[in-house]
Amino acid sequence: MDEMKELSLVEKAEQDAKNGFKQGLNCSECVMTAMMHNFDTGLPAEVIKLATGFGGGMGHTKNTCGAITGAVMALSAMVGRENPTAKETMPERIAELQDIYGVVGKMVNEIKDEYGTLICSELCNPHGEWEGKARKKNCMQMIGYCAGLAAKYAEENKR
Repeated sequence: MDEMKELSLVEKAEQDAKNGFKQGLNCSECVMTAMMHNFDTGLPAEVIKLATGFGGGMGHTKNTCGAITGAVMALSAMVGRENPTAKETMPERIAELQDIYGVVGKMVNEIKDEYGTLICSELCNPHGEWEGKARKKNCMQMIGYCAGLAAKYAEENKR
């Protein structure tokens, strides 16, 4: 028999995010927590509070998907600017931002290409009622996908 292969960071992030959802974390918290468990973000555990309001498509308004906003926050924790004024000139600061936006934008566009939308209500509509099992299963898959993708981009763009 083949030995069990060790999970990659991407696979670990996917599993951690899905497990978080099973434990009652919201979509955004799941992705952010998974990244914080698998990468050294340098952030305190309390930072998860920042992700809470993005669940359910930003405050349960079903707008931009919380798994996606969680992925953006998590990737930004890895590639974002620690000190936005560290660069001396405005052009240097703008150039630094463009590099970061390029990485984050590429991840977001990959999610949109995979799912066809970034909007929570559009992602959930085909799966019936909000409290239904089909919607929850779909969300759990999306949460895992977003966490894995954030992990992939974090690994590729370590600072």
